[in-house]
Amino acid sequence: MYYQVVMQCMQSLKNLEAWLDKAEQHAAAKKFDVGVLLNGRLAPDQKPFIYQVQSACDYIKGAAGWLSGQMPPTHPDMEQTIGELRARVQKTVAFVESIRESQYAGASERDVSLSWAPGKVMAAPDYLLQMTIPNTYFHLTTAYSILRHNGVDVGKMDFLGPIKLVDVK
Repeated sequence: MYYQVVMQCMQSLKNLEAWLDKAEQHAAAKKFDVGVLLNGRLAPDQKPFIYQVQSACDYIKGAAGWLSGQMPPTHPDMEQTIGELRARVQKTVAFVESIRESQYAGASERDVSLSWAPGKVMAAPDYLLQMTIPNTYFHLTTAYSILRHNGVDVGKMDFLGPIKLVDVK
């Protein structure tokens, strides 16, 4: 289960790369600096698009690392361009894809420490269901919504990405 959930979160992160392409195309077509989108937010007290991408990456690589018994890589939050965000996504995907399904064996027995709660841990099932999944989709949905709000032509299928359909037998 852990492998499949992390891989689905990672696929959603991969979908974001296509959104970045569309953001670039939209800014070029409308003749404005794409940085406007990267620093866009839906509310004054909300973090910008760049932060949403960084956070989605962090939750996915964190889950892949902690649930497979490894230390996830750290990536300083230094991205300022679409290219740098693409690189962050690609580093995250490469890390997640480097972990074999067998490395998640025993994940349900692991505890996960959280930097913001010193001296506390979460059981892996709780971490996956209460932290990883909701935070991943919160940050991806917010990133998507920032682009959509600013006129980027992204739709539901861009958010979902490829879905596996089979013919009825």
